[in-house]
Parts: sequence; C-alpha cells; structure tokens
Amino acid sequence: MANIVVKKLDITPVEERDIEIVERKGLGHPDSICDGIAESVSAALCKMYREKVGTILHHNTDQVELVGGHAYPKFGGGHMVAPIYILISGRATMQILDKEKGEIVKLPTATVAIKAARSYLKKTLRNIDVDKDVIVDCRMGQGSTDLIEVFERKKSEIPLANDTSFGVGYAPLSTTERLVLETERFLNSKELKEEIPAVGEDIKVMGLREGKKITLTIAMAVIDRYVKSLEEYREVKRKVKEKVEKLAKEIAGDYEVEVCINTADSDNSVYLTVTGTSAEMGDDGSVGRGNRANGLITPFRPMSMEAASGKNPVNHVGKIYNILANIIANDVAKIEGVKECHVRILSQIGRPINEPKILDIEVITEEGYNLEDIEPKAKDIAKKWLDRIPEVMERVISGEIKTF
Repeated sequence: MANIVVKKLDITPVEERDIEIVERKGLGHPDSICDGIAESVSAALCKMYREKVGTILHHNTDQVELVGGHAYPKFGGGHMVAPIYILISGRATMQILDKEKGEIVKLPTATVAIKAARSYLKKTLRNIDVDKDVIVDCRMGQGSTDLIEVFERKKSEIPLANDTSFGVGYAPLSTTERLVLETERFLNSKELKEEIPAVGEDIKVMGLREGKKITLTIAMAVIDRYVKSLEEYREVKRKVKEKVEKLAKEIAGDYEVEVCINTADSDNSVYLTVTGTSAEMGDDGSVGRGNRANGLITPFRPMSMEAASGKNPVNHVGKIYNILANIIANDVAKIEGVKECHVRILSQIGRPINEPKILDIEVITEEGYNLEDIEPKAKDIAKKWLDRIPEVMERVISGEIKTF
C-alpha cells in the first residue's frame, strides 16, 4: 500500500518572488552529450535484451565520461587535431545461463553500446566526423550480484526498487523556466539550423529574473565553416538575438526580456568552433552534472542530485521516481485551486516500486481554497500514476519521455 501524504505549503510561489535563476545546458553541451549517450545506450540495451532473451535484463549505463579533444577553429573552416574521448562504463548483463542447454550465452552488450553511442552523436552533432574525431570506449562491467537478484525477483509482477532513493518534481513551470527551456529547444531546432546553419548545438541558456525583468545570457557555439569573417559572425549573433527576442515576447508576455549572446566575445576572441560543441576544445562532461529530469537546473526549486539518464527504466527508482514526480506534480497542479505543487517520492530497496515508503505532495493553494477539497483528488492522481509505472517505463524506452 502506497503511503501518500498531501500537505499545504505556506511559501511564496516562485513566480511571485523577487529573484529567480534558471539554467539549461543544450544538447551539444559536454554534460548533455554524456546524458544523451547514457540514455541511448540504455534504450538500445533494452531493445537487444528483449530481442535476445524476451525481457529487459539488469543494467545501469549512467557512467559516461567525456574528455575534450583539441581543435583549431578559424573563419571559413578549421580542423580537429585531437579527438574527443568518450568512456562508457557502468554495469550491464553480458551473459546469461541457458538452462535448457546448460550453457552460458554471451550477449553483444559492448557492441550494442558503442553502436548506440555513435548513432546518437551522428544524430545530435551534425558538424562532427564521428568516425574520425571521436573515440568511443566501452568498459562496462558485469552487474552487482545482489542488485541483479533484486531485479530478477518477481520479474513478471511489479518490479522491486533497486535502491533506497528519492525523486523530486514540481509544477507548473514558471515563465522564466519555460522561456529558458524553449529558447534552447528553439535554437537547436531543425528549422533554426536550416535557416542559420552557423549555430552550433552547444548552447547554454542562463535565465535571471529580477522582478518583471528577465535577462537571458546565452553561450552559443558558432561553427567556423559557415562564417568567413568577424562581421559575418556578428551578423549570426544579431539574427539569433532578434529571433530569441521574438520568442520571448510570445512566452514572457508583459515581462521585459534582455537577450545577451556570447558576452565574453572581443575583437580578438570569439566563440568559434569546428564542430559546434566546446567538447572539441578540452571542455569535459559527465552524466548527471547538467539538467535535471525536467530539462532544467533550478536552484530556487526542490531538486534531486540523482543522474536519471542511463539508469535502467524497469526498477531504478533514481530514474523512475524523478520522472514520475514531475508527471504527478503536473497533474496535481491542474486541480482547481492549486497554484503550485511539489512532489517527493522515497523508495525502500526491495519493496515494489508502486509502493513507495512515502509519496509526499505539497501544494500552494489559491486564496479561498481548502486543502480538504484538494487532498482526495491529489491522492487519486498519485495512485493512478503509481499503477501506470510500466507505461511510464515504455515511454522512457521509446524516447517519448526525456531525462535531461
């Protein structure tokens, strides 16, 4: 039986506070590259295990490290001189016992992982020669025996939590959060790249709201082959600034928005890259060091330090509960009278994942609404989603639900 608690939260909603800071690391940021590889490897292993064995086997591929390469960018086109190095570690099931034949069957775990990583890089970084300029090394080990045992137990039923851990979520997103999130997504959209191909994938957006003014500070890699001079580089920045300002008017409404791009630029030094990512110039990356499960870094909100990307989607509560907490919070926030919702879910290792040790829901209510009217509806939403965890798992595997 799930332990669900609903409480009233007596704090000022984020949207009404004087100061707010929000960050998003874009798809081409070294940390996000690691998150994306970890998640794509996990999804590929899930598919392979189902094809070979008929079920998903134990794995956690949330240990991906990126060591930056070295490049010489220049207007008109530079070149890489040292490759980016990517290490895939973590744990995965590499062999199983065929009980009918009485023999060990080895699985192509490392091959699948490397192929998935390279495929993700080719899809995400359109201006890098993955075969020549990236080394992908797989050093995954066999999974821990005790965790495999927890994974295997009651496989046909609701899985058992593999850890005592917690997940955190909140809703709705503030205006600043939506603007930061949508700015990065827009700058990394297919439409924008087709119109302004010089915009690289390594885009970091930092949002600061002071009262009714939002300042967006954007670090945006510019790809050297598409700009032949400092004047063309500045023209790219000007065009992007105009487009972000237009987007801000649609999202931020009556807020004043200031857009600042590549503020460290000078006449002698600009953010020019060969590949569109700072990973080419010694900027390193790791899984879990960037965006949280809702795609943002939000120091003014409740957060978990858990790295969701790459953890198995079957029973790893460090992944499932962070995703689930955001889903539940979004639904609870839609209840009439709820202004803001925070959700925290705590597991206990070995217990069914749909029976958390506690599922804590906190709500900031609109004036005139009582918790007694909201509590039963919030509990029903939480119970519904706990029962739909297998559905959430499938949406994660398919890539419909993102982890960063």
